[in-house]
Amino acid sequence: MRLVTRGDLDGLTAAVLISEMEPVEEILVVHPQDITDRKIAITRNDILANVPYHPEAGMWFDHHAHTLMPEGAFKGAYDAAAPSVARVVYGHYASPRLHPYARLVDETDRFDSANLTIEDITRPKETILLGFLVDPRTGLKGDFRNLFVSLVERIRSKGVTALLGDPDVRERIATLEHEDRQFHEFLLQHSQVHGHVVVTDYRGVEQVPAGNRFLVYAAFPECNVSLRIQWGPERKFVALNIGHSIFNRTCTVNVGELCRNYGGGGHPGAGGCVLRAASADLAIKVITMKLMKGM
Repeated sequence: MRLVTRGDLDGLTAAVLISEMEPVEEILVVHPQDITDRKIAITRNDILANVPYHPEAGMWFDHHAHTLMPEGAFKGAYDAAAPSVARVVYGHYASPRLHPYARLVDETDRFDSANLTIEDITRPKETILLGFLVDPRTGLKGDFRNLFVSLVERIRSKGVTALLGDPDVRERIATLEHEDRQFHEFLLQHSQVHGHVVVTDYRGVEQVPAGNRFLVYAAFPECNVSLRIQWGPERKFVALNIGHSIFNRTCTVNVGELCRNYGGGGHPGAGGCVLRAASADLAIKVITMKLMKGM
């Protein structure tokens, strides 16, 4: 079977768990919008995890709110209250074979629900560090898809602690630590505060330093929600990522529901959507106002 998933820590952990329980022969890393826009041909031979629902899929696991949801029974599991899709998968199988991954799932829960400390942000370790290394929003360069697939196998064969000592991973860690410092300065220069909303626009910058996506909350502690704006591939659309502050937890906006109104999705604390380039600025203004008003 083929596993189709999102390229982040939650997708990685879900891929490890599913690969233990199902005959996965191929792993395809996609952007969630590719599923929504039907850019990827999906069949009964596909297992979808951490991406939107597709009626042709053989199995589906998720915890995000999406525009399209299944009608009636489906094979797999969905739980909007779960902190991660890894938790959904772990609970679905409830197998002793997955017990060795219990701590990995716990830490993935923390990372995906942003239940992190200042130390997790400034000095990440173990699974949390791995989460930043594989998060596409960190912005590290390289052959990400091949790295992702290799990490699935390395976690299964030797665990997270050992793989962090591998030369290619150590090089990636060193790069992240160096660019994190530059990214902090970038945030201060390219962000604007509107009420309790911090808006960072990446569109006018050719080379953005790689960086920890939660640094924005440490840099702007008075804000309770962030809005990140950047170009999609070939500047064909504008991508938005919205998230509640992980330190100032006073935002009442259901981000997943807000993003669903624009064809995207997510969960109450974080989500994303894509906008047509021609109408993006107007939509961004409306979304910013809704975040400011708590609507």
